[in-house]
Amino acid sequence: MQHSISKYFNWSKAMLTAFVLTTSVTNFVSAQTATAETKTAVGTTKNWGTVDGVSIVGLVQGPSAAVADLQIACVFEYTDGDIFNSPALPKDLNGMVHLDEALKGIITDVRKSGKFQGHALETLLISPPKGSLSSKKLLLIGLGDRNSFDAELMKEVGSVAMREALKLKVTTASFASDLKDAGIDSPTALVAENVVLGAFDAYRAQSYLKSKSFSDELKLKKLILLAGPAFFTVAGGGIQDAISKLNAK
Repeated sequence: MQHSISKYFNWSKAMLTAFVLTTSVTNFVSAQTATAETKTAVGTTKNWGTVDGVSIVGLVQGPSAAVADLQIACVFEYTDGDIFNSPALPKDLNGMVHLDEALKGIITDVRKSGKFQGHALETLLISPPKGSLSSKKLLLIGLGDRNSFDAELMKEVGSVAMREALKLKVTTASFASDLKDAGIDSPTALVAENVVLGAFDAYRAQSYLKSKSFSDELKLKKLILLAGPAFFTVAGGGIQDAISKLNAK
């Protein structure tokens, strides 16, 4: 009798183990499939809409490869190896690393040396050597202390980015927040929405001055917002929300 009970429990334990393993494998495969399905191919582009005659375009691309008159990228205050080490994304997924390498380490150089400290809204304009980037100019905007980041800051960052783009009289500007690259678990849709809202606050202020003959012509025709393959659709939702709000004003 004891032998029969022991056999029964061993059989039950084996069946339970098999069930758990099967379920785990099934869930893992499902998760992998879902992840693959939500990723958007590099190079994908979409015009999310237009505000005041400026097209707002989403693009799955890194800042070193995006074609624009002006590429804008964001960085936090420097800590040793911050763009290369965890929690930053691995090198193959990290657009800021690609940008730094394309410029032979100049971004790390100016940050590490303290010449550009990355304080919130601090800016630095770089003229890339010919053939190093797909953009003609690179603007760095500081995000301040990574440990106190708040998505509301991105409205001001968007405004600064737009003012600099208008000052430089570019027709296309590409924007990369680089928050995910830096390992910040930021609210993707809200960040994208805030960037667009802030950018057009600045655009409309300059447009108002133009209507009063206190500003030169506004040259910008296209604002490109870069996103990683896993965040394109979510970012697009935030961009569309911003467009709706702006066009309702």
